[in-house]
Amino acid sequence: MGALLIIATIIIASYLGLIYFIENRKRYWATRGVPHERMDIPFVTPQPKTRKAGFLTMKENYTFHKRLGRKYFGTFTALRPVIQIADPDLVRNVLTKDFTNFMDRGMYFDEKHDPMSGQIFNLEGQKWKNLRAKLTPTFTSGKMKMMFQTLLDCGMPMVDRLEVLYNRKDAIDIKEVVACFTTDVIGSCAFGLECNSFKSETEDAPFRAAGKNFFGMNKLRMIRMMLIRFFPDFCKMIRLPMFEKSLTNFYFNVVKETVKYREENNISRNDFMQLLIELKNNKDMLGGLDIGEIAAQAFIFFLAGFETSSTLMHFAFYELTQHPEVQDKLRAEILETMKENDGKLTYDSVMGMKYIGQVLDETLRKYPPVPTLLRKCVIDYKFSDSDFTLEAGTKVEIPVYALQHDPEFYPDPDKFDPERFTEENKAKRHPYVYLPFGEGPRICIGLRFGLMQSRVGLALILSRYRVKLHSKTVTPIGISPTAFLMSTNNTVWLELEKL
Repeated sequence: MGALLIIATIIIASYLGLIYFIENRKRYWATRGVPHERMDIPFVTPQPKTRKAGFLTMKENYTFHKRLGRKYFGTFTALRPVIQIADPDLVRNVLTKDFTNFMDRGMYFDEKHDPMSGQIFNLEGQKWKNLRAKLTPTFTSGKMKMMFQTLLDCGMPMVDRLEVLYNRKDAIDIKEVVACFTTDVIGSCAFGLECNSFKSETEDAPFRAAGKNFFGMNKLRMIRMMLIRFFPDFCKMIRLPMFEKSLTNFYFNVVKETVKYREENNISRNDFMQLLIELKNNKDMLGGLDIGEIAAQAFIFFLAGFETSSTLMHFAFYELTQHPEVQDKLRAEILETMKENDGKLTYDSVMGMKYIGQVLDETLRKYPPVPTLLRKCVIDYKFSDSDFTLEAGTKVEIPVYALQHDPEFYPDPDKFDPERFTEENKAKRHPYVYLPFGEGPRICIGLRFGLMQSRVGLALILSRYRVKLHSKTVTPIGISPTAFLMSTNNTVWLELEKL
């Protein structure tokens, strides 16, 4: 009886303590004089029957608070206070001007027990700063120029596959086609390996299968991702790995064998892997990277590089089917550029095309791969024109999708209009309302590489075919509420018409 009383007392005390904590946390923003959204309690607050992507809810909140003249507002993520920015000048302060106060992303990583989580995207403080400085040379114009022929070589199997599908009058799953292309490109440029994603129509090549596995979503993975996002400290305590063991083992073993083969055979290539090997062997640089750290950087470069570019091209092709006049203008630029270069695509000619850049920029505006940027306040920060001081440790969210769909900056924001990105029109806008790659010192390190392979992919296809939306496509295509990166609910199927 005494034991039961003790247990009951502990349960009641814990319950009352939790209630006190929640009620106190609910008042977090109010006690600081910050306008805020209500706090939803995980697994308690009723959720709508139809699930909506988080960035769409964020856009609604952004619009509401901006109309009331607010530059920022508070919200909560799993009981944790988060501040969301609704003003481009404040966005600039967070990302660039006052970067030292917001250097970290506040993402989960545990290098000791989960080495693959120690990617440059997640790393913090001085270690991130040092690694960023050492990896940046991989993406100079000179290095990209050297990799350009690799992109063209990887593009030829894609062209051959499209020819087969065209002759069979098949509907084209354009996302799968361009994902195979970018998988081969990144596999070659990052690992120096031939991935052969187009080798079989019935069976995925190992790298393509691993990429599909990573970006696929099931209930178990959703739970894992929710725990990591909402309760990172708890996940670190129980040593919950960010990714499934089978997935990380695949990439780790590929990296390990590649490094071993190159070092034993004295092989050197101008690619990302070679730079990582040099960092491993040069103890003056970051103290030398171990094989786990090398694998983590190669892992994120591969996954981010193939998926973001394939998603960009996928959305671009969809919009080109909806706007044939844009498609015709873009094709004319591509064909004219090739004509001026003896029918070839060269690095300088591809990167020099202006309209293709406008088309990709507008696609990224309408469909930013990462709809929300995350930062963590690392030093107490006083907001200008306010008495409010943001406490160190507080997460900051920048609503990229909302900013890029704000009619103040982009009139008729749901319309696809590449003319928004002429030099003249760009100069009229605040520079921090277009953030598909982030901005400031933590801007996406591989953005130029990603845009280069997207330009090549579009040019190779549009110089040979007109693209139309196939009747198999279910419209509206919809946006997935659960995908890591922005993605459609429905497959975009294309019909090809040879020029």
